[in-house]
Formats: sequence, structure tokens, C-alpha cells
Amino acid sequence: MIARVLDIVIAGAGSILSAPVIALLVLAIRLESPGHPIYSQTRAGKDGEPFSIYKLRTMVRGAEFTGAGLAIQEGDDRITRVGAFLRRYSLDELPNLWNVLRGEMAIVGPRPTIPVQVQQYTERQRGRLAVKPGITGWAQVNGRAALPWSQRIELDLWYVEHRSLALDLQILARTVRMVLAGDGIYKGEAGGWHPPVP
Repeated sequence: MIARVLDIVIAGAGSILSAPVIALLVLAIRLESPGHPIYSQTRAGKDGEPFSIYKLRTMVRGAEFTGAGLAIQEGDDRITRVGAFLRRYSLDELPNLWNVLRGEMAIVGPRPTIPVQVQQYTERQRGRLAVKPGITGWAQVNGRAALPWSQRIELDLWYVEHRSLALDLQILARTVRMVLAGDGIYKGEAGGWHPPVP
């Protein structure tokens, strides 16, 4: 209950304070490339329940169906100039605050993944779904997309087993430093998730 109250307070204040910023970014996105500036995608929430996550669009319209699909590398030519700026400072995730207010996400927790990723989980890895997904999390502040996918899951499982208010506050503090530094935005050679080969 305390965690949910904090989520509402932080997300509510964040939504109000970021509204003018989001409005300007929406305008910049529309001016640079066609398509809706708000991007939504189905993600797996707590216990694997699907929900629509909201983000500011950073790539050209229909990018998930071209090039490398869901895999995104640094220098990907599908990323717009505005999108590169948004990704650099994680501003594309500001609309995630709306998901927190709706009760689909938390401020801190494992990042929500797409259903096809969940289908590949082992029984143990499904423990990652025991809590609400978060805007930031333990794996996020320990390497983000630069880590191998299996290692990110292990970090998230550790968080689920050790979560506390003190740990959440530590993650939030480290998130601020990480965002300012722009670390781990794109996957390295060994990092990230790869779709299964048909």
C-alpha cells in the first residue's frame, strides 16, 4: 500500500511537471516525421497480464516491421534525430508515468517486456512477473540493454526477492545518475534480447 501511494504521488507530480515538456516533444516529433507521436505497444505486466505501454515515438513509423525489427542498435537509421535526443536522456519514457497512474506499472520494478519474450521464460524466470513492471529497476541501473538478456533477468529476479523501500530509493538515485550519463541505452555485442530464429 505504501509503495502504491508513493507511485501515485511520484507519477502524479511527474505527469503534471512533465506535461509542458511532453507537449513540446510531441510537436517536435510531428514536425520531423509522419505518424502519431505517442507510441503504444503491448507488454506483459504483473503475472503476465498484457497492457499497452505508452512512450514517445523515437523511430520512423512502422520501424518494428523494417530493418532489425525489435532489435535496436546505436546508430540505427530508423531512429529520428529527435528520437536520438529522447533516447539519450530517456525522455521517451515520460508517458510511462501514465501507466503508473493507471496501476499497470510501478516507478521501480523490472522493465516490462513483450509477450514473445515471456513465452521463452523458464519457470524460474517467470518469477520476474511476480511484481508490477517499472519505469526503472535493478537491471536498469546495472547495465540496461548493454547486458546479456539472461543476466538482466537474473538481476530482476534478485530485485523481486530483495525488494524494499530502501532498495527502491537506491535505484531511483542511481537512475538519475545513469540518465544524465546516458549509459547502457543501446545493447552491446553481447547485450539485449534477440528474437527466436524460425
